[in-house]
Amino acid sequence: MRTTPGILGSSMASPWSRGGAPATDWAGLDTGSGALTPRGSGGLVRLWRGFMTARVFVGVVLVLLQGVTFALGQPLNHLALGVSVAYFAAALLGTRYLHPRPPLRGMGLAWLGSIGVDLATFAVLQTLQAASINYTPLFALPVLMGAVVGSLPVGLATTALVTLLLLGDALRYQLLQGADAPARFLQAALTGTGLFVVSLLAHQLALRLAREEERSLHSRSTAQMQAQVNALVIEALGEGVLVIDLDGRVQAANPAADAILGRGLGAADMPFALENQPAWHALAQLAARTFQRRSAQSAELPIAQARGAPRELRVRTRLTPAAGARTEGLCVMFLQDLRELEARIRTEKLAAMGRMSAAVAHEIRNPLAAIAQASALLSEDLTDPGQRRLNEMVQHNAQRLARIVDDVLDVSRARQQRALPLEGEQLMLDPMVLTMVEEWVQQTGRAGVRHALGAQAQVRFEAEHLRRILVNLLDNAARYASQEEGAIQVVTAWPPQGRPQLLVWSDGAPLDPAVQRHLFEPFFSSESRSSGLGLYICRELCGRHGGAIGYERRTLDGDGPEGNAFVISFAPAAQTAPAAQERLPQ
Repeated sequence: MRTTPGILGSSMASPWSRGGAPATDWAGLDTGSGALTPRGSGGLVRLWRGFMTARVFVGVVLVLLQGVTFALGQPLNHLALGVSVAYFAAALLGTRYLHPRPPLRGMGLAWLGSIGVDLATFAVLQTLQAASINYTPLFALPVLMGAVVGSLPVGLATTALVTLLLLGDALRYQLLQGADAPARFLQAALTGTGLFVVSLLAHQLALRLAREEERSLHSRSTAQMQAQVNALVIEALGEGVLVIDLDGRVQAANPAADAILGRGLGAADMPFALENQPAWHALAQLAARTFQRRSAQSAELPIAQARGAPRELRVRTRLTPAAGARTEGLCVMFLQDLRELEARIRTEKLAAMGRMSAAVAHEIRNPLAAIAQASALLSEDLTDPGQRRLNEMVQHNAQRLARIVDDVLDVSRARQQRALPLEGEQLMLDPMVLTMVEEWVQQTGRAGVRHALGAQAQVRFEAEHLRRILVNLLDNAARYASQEEGAIQVVTAWPPQGRPQLLVWSDGAPLDPAVQRHLFEPFFSSESRSSGLGLYICRELCGRHGGAIGYERRTLDGDGPEGNAFVISFAPAAQTAPAAQERLPQ
């Protein structure tokens, strides 16, 4: 289905996502695998990169801080400067070489190269602090990093290490200074408590982010899958589908709409104004009326074609719900060719009539047989010529009714039978056709029948079914052909680039075009005394054996007269080249 990008959804392929929330404890934290989300979460990867960038920024600030303190007149602490420069270099290297797949599940190489380096650096700087510089706030960075991109144990362990470092620094201060030691211990304890709270909250927020991302990916995958299924269904629809916006522009169209409307719709650039084609003004007006009345509309419209007469269409419109306050819905227009719709209805009616006819034929057969038998018995006792003539009329019409009943039942049987498998019954075409033609000539006494058999092919066909088809075609030919020699001809051949063929030709008058259109339809006949089922049964039997039958007005050779030809193509028994490559006469 051809669409405007962004109108009917994305058609990008995406992996399916499984639903369901991970197992959590009373605090809502992951207790299954210890992970926030499946490995390689895009949100956590972006947060990891953000933390790594923040570490580089902190390294720059630490180096600049040493320079600022020196510029303010304080003595330069070479060890602190060296630690700051080393931390900046480690942060740069970590950005370049550390690419784990968060969440971190343990204190491995990734933890040591990032959080571990931060803890060691800030602890050393806290020990080397001079004047009023306090590095304690920097411990928030590794705590947040461990809580956000690590599992819950990693986050709590990182926070515990920071708390121990702060308490250790307070103990060192007590041993060296002695003064104000209880206040430092109290400050370290309060800071550690606050960091634990921050760690838990940050981990909860990161867990929520990971879950929302997973739900978003699942919803996106489901929406994309639904869009792909919808596009496939719409593309396979027999109805034409146009998607039109409020401005009367076609945003999408399926192949059926291109086949129905024609005029290069399939090659048109989407979107385009429907009114650009004068032949489609009626469609544009119907779409505008749909938007104006905010309700479904339907109409039967003649649509001009690039070639041929206008095509009558049944058009139905539906409005999609508006996507938002500023977005109008779309008008989805369904197009149906009335000729195809009527043909479908006619086929359904014929099928229903065929079932009813078969049931009636079954009911007629028994009383009809009784009438025929009684008439035969009565003829033995009749001596009056007038009465015998009336009895013969009864017998003749009973036989006619019996043939009609047989035809109706044959139609029912042909519909119920399936196509034969490849290993079905096989026969040599030429000898079988020759035998059947000679039997028909002998039974009917018809003179002037010629045959030219040169197919030399083995075909998949039941002999009795072929006999029925050939007898039917010969009876039709004899009904309309002249009495001249060669007025009826039977030809077999196997064209080099085709299937084995059987042709029954007669020199009868050409068929009316109206008759040709309905030639193989059931219950259609140009004669009042015919059931109109003969050619229909021939077509059904050919289809059952993988063949086909058709009619054409043609000559047998380039200079001969034209005649009516019924051509049957067979499925060969073996897909091999024919021994004798002969074409049907042109």
